Amino acid sequence: MSLAGEEAGEGPAVVLLHGLTATRRYVLHGSRSLERSGRRVIAYDARGHGESTSPEDPDAYAYEDLTADLRAVLDGRGVERAVLIGGSMGAHTAVALALEQPERVEALVLVTPGYPGHPSDADDLAAWDSLAAGLRLGGVDGFLDAYRPTLDAKYRETVETFTRQRLGRHRDIQAVADAMTVVPRSPAFDGLDALDGIELPSLVVGSHDGADPGHPLRVAESWAEHLPRAELAVEDEGESPLAWQGAQLSRRIAAFLDD
Repeated sequence: MSLAGEEAGEGPAVVLLHGLTATRRYVLHGSRSLERSGRRVIAYDARGHGESTSPEDPDAYAYEDLTADLRAVLDGRGVERAVLIGGSMGAHTAVALALEQPERVEALVLVTPGYPGHPSDADDLAAWDSLAAGLRLGGVDGFLDAYRPTLDAKYRETVETFTRQRLGRHRDIQAVADAMTVVPRSPAFDGLDALDGIELPSLVVGSHDGADPGHPLRVAESWAEHLPRAELAVEDEGESPLAWQGAQLSRRIAAFLDD
């Protein structure tokens, strides 16, 4: 198995970790602000996603596998310590490494976490299984036919376009479907109380539920409450999510890192 990635810039290392069904492009959405502000930015596609290949075992997408890949990237690029910027699945992976090897993490930027560390509940798992089945049988159109988020009407077209573009970037759509059946069932860490012991500067970025119901704002708020050194950043009610705006998000992250 090989992981596809890229790096740019010079300075302290930053690693970008994307979410389930996404690719490395969908963390900062093409923004290069962090490289220009004096950071070495490393981004890679998770196993089975984007241009990376898939494991032989279709069940090998648990957080222990994803965290092992992150360690391999750090070791392979000669990085002893890095800022980890993770979205959704990537946020959970970043926390898993911070709990396991805190000496390797300079700071955490956790964008739209999906759940409190333990696997999703039965309704969420059924929804993920429906999406995976749609993807297997009908590709991107099948996924969208099974996608039934409760969105504010003004975001529906944007989310559909964004989802179609994101799914179109994978070399192996069946591998993404495999990941969709495993990741939501995998514990990244053992509940919110585990966050209480992470003494690292942390920025948690949430989104209002009308735009992104799959990543409830209450989850981001609870992560920020438990992390001892956390800040919470959320767009104003009615505005487009901060997590979707690469340039604005990068500026917020740069200010956090400068502080």
